[in-house]
Amino acid sequence: MNIKPYYELFEEIYERVNADNEGNVAAYIPELAKIDPEKFGVYISTVDCDKSSCIGFGDYQESFSIQSIVKVLSLVLAIKSGEKLWDRVGVEPSGSSFNSLVQLEFERGIPRNPFINAGAIVIADILLNTLTNPEQEFIQFVRSLCGNQNINYDLTIAKSEKKHGYRNAALVNMMKSYGNIRHNPEDTLDFYFKICSIKMTCEEIAKTFLFLANEGINPLNGQEIITKRQNQRVNAVMQLCGFYNEAGEFAFRVGLPAKSGVGGGIIAIHPKQYSLAVWSPRLNEKGNSYRGFRFLEEFTTETSSIF
Repeated sequence: MNIKPYYELFEEIYERVNADNEGNVAAYIPELAKIDPEKFGVYISTVDCDKSSCIGFGDYQESFSIQSIVKVLSLVLAIKSGEKLWDRVGVEPSGSSFNSLVQLEFERGIPRNPFINAGAIVIADILLNTLTNPEQEFIQFVRSLCGNQNINYDLTIAKSEKKHGYRNAALVNMMKSYGNIRHNPEDTLDFYFKICSIKMTCEEIAKTFLFLANEGINPLNGQEIITKRQNQRVNAVMQLCGFYNEAGEFAFRVGLPAKSGVGGGIIAIHPKQYSLAVWSPRLNEKGNSYRGFRFLEEFTTETSSIF
């Protein structure tokens, strides 16, 4: 599928959304507060996976901290491990903020879904148990999906998150008190912070997540990452829970399985068609990219009769 003409569409939509200066960078993580709030990049790759089916616009080759976008990849790796993770984490929308302590206590240490902070921390705890060398195996998994061996953790960001991660420390200790964290809470939290610090470009993210648009098979090399059924379930959780307590609004306005991160990134999946990554650091009050959200809404509206 030749999508070269969509460069002009990217440009048109960007001009519209860029005129709006709402939102702020994630200042509660000092390293993220340093990011230029005017950065903007977008990259789309279709499952055809040839040069005519991929296109980028803006700062799409500049790397940034993917933050909670990584929670989809940690979930996929946990699913591949065969661990019975759904006994320890649910699949329901949270209806609360992504770091809510009240909800976690009410539900006795079982997080609503794997994409809120508590749920992703449980998934990190599972990976510590199922992987022999968790840090190395996880980053190698991400590299293999993208086909780029240079992708890595950003230790400065990880340290910044740990230094100011009091709420996450409270979450992991509360879950430990309920028996839902098996390892030392500090070890689990360190691994969680590290995987969230991974830096990637929009182009790399779109390529990495392309398997979710292709029924679990990586079209870059033909490798099955997860089964078709598992792939459907991951996309379903993204659709229901990928935008925290704004997931319903995103589904209503955009209509795609997606996952956001407080670094300003969003990955969106159109099953059997494409993966699209957008980056804009200004966040709305729910912690999602303001311009990224608007861009995806306008893009899916403009292309609804094509894809």
